[in-house]
Parts: sequence; structure tokens; C-alpha cells
Amino acid sequence: MREDICSIPISEVFEPKDGCPICRMTRILEGHLVDYITGAAMMEPDVRIETNEEGFCPNHYRQMLTRKNRLSVALTLETHLKTMQEAVEFHGKAPTKVQLAWLNKAASSCFVCRKMLWAKERMMKTIFILWQKEPDFRKLYSEQPGFCLEHTEELLRLGQKELHRKLYPQFAAATEEVFRRTLDVVQADVSGYCKMYDYRNAGGDWKNTKNAIERALNLLIGDNGFPLDDSMKG
Repeated sequence: MREDICSIPISEVFEPKDGCPICRMTRILEGHLVDYITGAAMMEPDVRIETNEEGFCPNHYRQMLTRKNRLSVALTLETHLKTMQEAVEFHGKAPTKVQLAWLNKAASSCFVCRKMLWAKERMMKTIFILWQKEPDFRKLYSEQPGFCLEHTEELLRLGQKELHRKLYPQFAAATEEVFRRTLDVVQADVSGYCKMYDYRNAGGDWKNTKNAIERALNLLIGDNGFPLDDSMKG
């Protein structure tokens, strides 16, 4: 598989300053991989060997069908199913350990998920390298509107491993500041939303509280959870 499929400029992740940049990075990686697997990948024998063994998770099968290239999906399924037929030929006997292991892999693995994890690990390392060496990137990092909970934890955990111990406290402080930028706003807006159900506030101004629940859930589960159109961003 060509590595450039999973190469994303850091600027494409951080410069939009709209939501969690790590969520954005994950979405871009996922989109590139699903486009690839329903396009050029069907002509690459090494990729087909991998997908014959692994298959895809339910989420990525559904995304593959949205790409409007049903023939590509059918060709991938054809050889995956043929490989499966061979793997489950028990000949009237109990399945061997090898056969059970194959079935376990086919039932629990996903080509796109695995490649996303591999690509994301490389991108995260790049983020830490840039943060250590590039003052402009540190500024860009600190200007982000917010990180979701999952990626705040991931950044803090990996940063402790990847950054020099003298730099880590500064990185942790910058990450906390970005996280709280969203946390403090949505906490106040959720409280404001609840107060609007008090009879004493009947007919009052909802301000930015109408979509407070969705924004709070996006903080907790990531930007992929509840997309907001421009009229809902507040």
C-alpha cells in the first residue's frame, strides 16, 4: 500500500481552527482510506491479500457503499468470501486452531481501522516533533478552539512519552487550556439550557444554549458524534 494515501499536511489538520483537530485528522484519514479501498486498491494484489484475510468492520462496509463504486466493493467481497470458503472447510471434523484463528481475525479485524491506527500513530509523532521544534506550531496549537475528551487524554498520555520531561509540563498546560476553552463554555451553556426550563425564565432568551446538549456530547465523544451546521454552532 502506498504510504502517501495516509499522508496529511499538519496545516490541513490545525489551520481550520474548527472543532477538535485530532477528530478532523481522524476523519480525513478515514476518508482517504475508504476512497482508496473502493478505488485504486482493487488493482493492488498486496492489498487484496490483506483484505481477503481481514475484511472490514460494519462501519467501514457502510462507508464503502456510500462511495458509489459497487463493483469495487463486489470484487473485494468476491475474493474475501472465496478465502473464507477455503478457511471453513472442516470436512466433517472439528475446526483446527488455525481455522478458528482465521475466523477470529476475519470476524474482529478491519483493514481500514488497522491502517488508520498505523497512520494516526505517525501523525501524532509528527505533532509532538513540531511542538518541540517549531514555535509557530506551538502558537497554532494553543489557538485551537478545543480538543474533545478522548483526544485530550491521548495527547496528554502520548506527550508524556514523546516529549522531553522539561517540556512536558508546558505542553500539558497548553493542552489543558485548549480543552477548557470548550469545557467551560459548554458547561455554562448546559447549565443555561437547564435554567430555561424554570418557569421563571419562560419567554427568555436562549442565547447559545439551544444546541448545548449536542456541543457537550461532541466534547465527550468527539466531533464525529453530533455534527453541527453553521446555524447551530453558536
